[in-house]
Amino acid sequence: MKIEKITNDKKRFLDLLLLADEQENMIDRYLACGDMFALYDGDLKSVCVVVSIDKETCELKNIATYKECQGKGYGRTLIKFITDFYKNDYKRMFVGTGETPTILSFYKNCGFKESHRVKNFFTDNYVHPIFEEGVQLVDMVYLKKDL
Repeated sequence: MKIEKITNDKKRFLDLLLLADEQENMIDRYLACGDMFALYDGDLKSVCVVVSIDKETCELKNIATYKECQGKGYGRTLIKFITDFYKNDYKRMFVGTGETPTILSFYKNCGFKESHRVKNFFTDNYVHPIFEEGVQLVDMVYLKKDL
């Protein structure tokens, strides 16, 4: 397994990024200014994008693993890598997600704790309703991890 920082042509990973954030113009808001990492195990399995919020805080804006590779530890490995990578630069990392039990459980198992919510984030910022696990996403749930 290897993880590499992607510094150019980040859009070549758009198909994978869209698994975690299904509207391209939302990805465009953070892709250019974010640090991107790709995890390979033979071939590409997972990617993530991290942005700086302020001198003490960064945010995991996108993490996605190909569906056939999910549940095999790639996402957890990538989160462990980026939390170690940023621990000397930031005090905390946030991640925002929809209120989906499986995804919330994944982040909590990676050491994140619920922090706050942004009401109506998904309904206000996406052109069509987004459903995960049969539930429409409305609020953005933010989780925080001390680095």
